[in-house]
Amino acid sequence: QVQLVESGGGSVQAGGSLRLSCAASGYTYSSYCMGWFRQAPGKEREGVAVIDSDGSTSYADSVKGRFTISKDNAKNTLFLQMNSLKPEDTAMYYCAVAQFTCVYWNVNYGTPLRADAFNYWGQGTQVTVSS
Repeated sequence: QVQLVESGGGSVQAGGSLRLSCAASGYTYSSYCMGWFRQAPGKEREGVAVIDSDGSTSYADSVKGRFTISKDNAKNTLFLQMNSLKPEDTAMYYCAVAQFTCVYWNVNYGTPLRADAFNYWGQGTQVTVSS
């Protein structure tokens, strides 16, 4: 049973920082893509950042240079460091794991930043950025 538990969300002012964590357990894939998605009220879920099993990363244009995805393989934990936060970053943030590598989705579908590439999801953590 795959379990993903996010933490670290909260309320900050514009320009501030937050670090999200996702504790993962229960999956045995040898190669997989992990990622962060977000969904604001009334909007579709969008990919924020992904990291492959070899450590390579991809980011949405809207967060490049501000967000950094990383993982601690020993602790099975995924992170998202968010700096220079903007009000438009306000959303529920979700951690997710895909059965295949990020490269697989990039080669076959043009991008790994797509919700349907991911099999397992956490419950989400709210991030609110005020102006």
